[in-house]
Amino acid sequence: MAKPFLELRNINLSFNTKAGLISILNGVNLKVMQEEAVALIGPSGSGKSSLLMLIGGLERPSSGKIFLLNREISNLNQSSLTRFRRDMIGVIFQSFHLIPTMTALENVMIPLEIMKANNIFERSLEALKKVALIKRSSHYPAELSGGEQQRVALARALVTKPKLILADEPTGNLDKESGEMVTQMLFDLKAEVGSTMVIVTHSNDLANRCTRKVSINDGRLNSDSIKKS
Repeated sequence: MAKPFLELRNINLSFNTKAGLISILNGVNLKVMQEEAVALIGPSGSGKSSLLMLIGGLERPSSGKIFLLNREISNLNQSSLTRFRRDMIGVIFQSFHLIPTMTALENVMIPLEIMKANNIFERSLEALKKVALIKRSSHYPAELSGGEQQRVALARALVTKPKLILADEPTGNLDKESGEMVTQMLFDLKAEVGSTMVIVTHSNDLANRCTRKVSINDGRLNSDSIKKS
């Protein structure tokens, strides 16, 4: 039997506050196979984005273990985790997180520069070409529409050809037409790279494009995930 690409074992996440202990995730177990596209669905505040942050190493679980490619990432020190995330993961946020003082091209170049990759300029231009923004490469984020900014963010996340794509409401701030374009480009690029993908979304259209939907409520995954027919 094939081993999962990503596995979460009995993940708990809680925070101490002045009001007491707040539990965000409770006993979460999840397996994702290579090249799957999994949609995390559920109401606001259910723990979807927190779970995505844990998978991406942007937050640490209170208890439990996270494995990626059979390597436990939940016990890595900060520098090792940063390198692992840089080399393996591409993250797409709802609010784009583009640097306003950099052009579209410069924003896409950032992860390649951090990796000290070769042919940074050419690879970044190619990434912009794939999201149909080559003519907007010298424009700043403020000069781009919301859909164009998200496509720049998409190019930036995928220019390194990550093995794992994490997307947090990637179409949440977009109109229907822009959302459909970004969705199509996201899945086209995923297929080209052969990545595994986990998406947090409220969009039925986006969730229905995934291999599988996993429902989360009050920090717990439903025992039965919804497989695409």
